[in-house]
This record gives sequence, C-alpha cells and structure tokens, in this order.
Amino acid sequence: MRSGHFVLTIELQSESNHVKCVARGVLIMYTISKNQKIEIVADAKAMCRAAAETLVQHIGKTLQTKDVYSMALSGGSTPRRLYALLADDTELAGQIPWERIHFFWGDERHVPPDHPDSNYRMAFEAMLSHAPIPPANIHRIRAENPDADSAAEDYAHEIRRFFDIAGAEVPHFNCVLLGMGSDGHTASLFPDSPALSEQKRLVVANRVEKFDSFRITLTVPVLNNADLILFLVSGAEKANALKTVLEGAAAPGHYPARLIQPSRGELIWFLDRSAARGLTHFTQEP
Repeated sequence: MRSGHFVLTIELQSESNHVKCVARGVLIMYTISKNQKIEIVADAKAMCRAAAETLVQHIGKTLQTKDVYSMALSGGSTPRRLYALLADDTELAGQIPWERIHFFWGDERHVPPDHPDSNYRMAFEAMLSHAPIPPANIHRIRAENPDADSAAEDYAHEIRRFFDIAGAEVPHFNCVLLGMGSDGHTASLFPDSPALSEQKRLVVANRVEKFDSFRITLTVPVLNNADLILFLVSGAEKANALKTVLEGAAAPGHYPARLIQPSRGELIWFLDRSAARGLTHFTQEP
C-alpha cells in the first residue's frame, strides 16, 4: 500500500478469471491475470507518481540480489514527467543507486542525439543530466548513423555485449517503460508495419509510412522478456485505442500494444481517468 491512501478491496468472480479491484482514494487497481494489472488515477501527474513509486520499489528489490539494474526507456511527453520526478524528487531520487542502473532505449527516431525529436535528448534533459549516472551506464541508440539498418544492428550488438548473450538468446531487461499512441502503437511498433512480425532480431529499423521515415525499435520478443513492463497511457485521445487494446478483439497487427504480453515477468498499465474512460470492466467512480 502506498502511504496516505485508504484501501478498499472488492473481489469479483467471472467465468473466465478471478478479478480483484482495489480502490485507493481516486486510484483503482484491477487484476486481469496473474501477471497483468491496471491502475487508474486521476491525472497524468498522479499516474507518474504511482509509476515512479512502483519502479523505485522494483529497483530496490532487484538490487538486493543483483549487481546492476537494466531498463529500457521510452519517449513522449508522459515519460518526460516521470523522468523529471525520478531525478528531482528528493525522496525518490535518494532511494535510487544511480551508479548501478544501466539505461537503454526501447526505440528512437532516426535523428542525431541533439535533435528536438530525439528520445535520448528528452531523457537526458529530463533525468540523466540531473542524476549522478556514470557515462558508461548510458547506452543510447546511435541514430545519427545515416543507415538505419546499420544503427539497429549496432544497437543489437551493444545489447548482446552488455547482457553477454549470443545467437538466438533474448536479453532480459529488469524493466521496460512503454507508452501508447492514439493509433495503438507502442515503442516504434506501428500498425501493420514490418517489425511486428519480427521474431529473431533484437532491434530493427522499422519503416513507418505515415512519417515517411525509419524508427529504430526493440522487437516484441525483447519487450516481452522483461521482468517488469510499465505502460503509461494518459489523455482522452488515447481512450478509443486503449479500449480496443484491453477489451476489444481487433487483430494485434492493427493495434500493436496488444502484442505486449509478458513471457516471464509482470505488466502494469498505469492510466489516467481520461484515457480509461471508455473501459467497462471496472468502476471508475471515486
């Protein structure tokens, strides 16, 4: 339980699964399977606070038995707020052994690191430059390479080197952070794009026709192999796609976020009320 929240537990039984809803003030928790749950909060600020607390707890628990903690960051405006909170909130930042955290990226635009659209630049400005992180712990995608396929292969090599894996082995990130677009994409896995069916490569240059450009992205098997997957989704413009992803029957190729199904760890969806307003399987009243 997070401090300062009243907790009410309600158990429901359905034909297909056992569902538990936990309301903490304005926050609602819904367990959808043994390794997947949803948390709904009032707004994006509260969502980032809840995600940050969960992440810090997971880091602490993992480092009780491991030497280092590896995480893949995401881009977008919502993660920016999360990153700033982790670095600038003294209570949270003080619990993070920054020198033992290794930062990777789930995807990157095909731009140099100083470009305004760079996911690396956003994370660096919001968090990495504010925390005592050794430069060797920052593993960015070298997206300034004019050849996107080469940049993807170079990043796959860096991942294999860090995790000491070879061949068909899949890396095991401790945490993957993800967002979702209004079209249901996550990382740079866009609807009906070539990367969705990739099962062998760790990183690919994914051609995204609507942007007439390449995006460099981790593939679905890599994302699904993490210990902890945190999905952060906020905003009313995401409501329709989110309902389809969580409650609909559309083909995953049309809504790639549906492909994220943990193979070994836990998945938590952090949602604000605006994004969750179309969901019908639980109550959203305070």
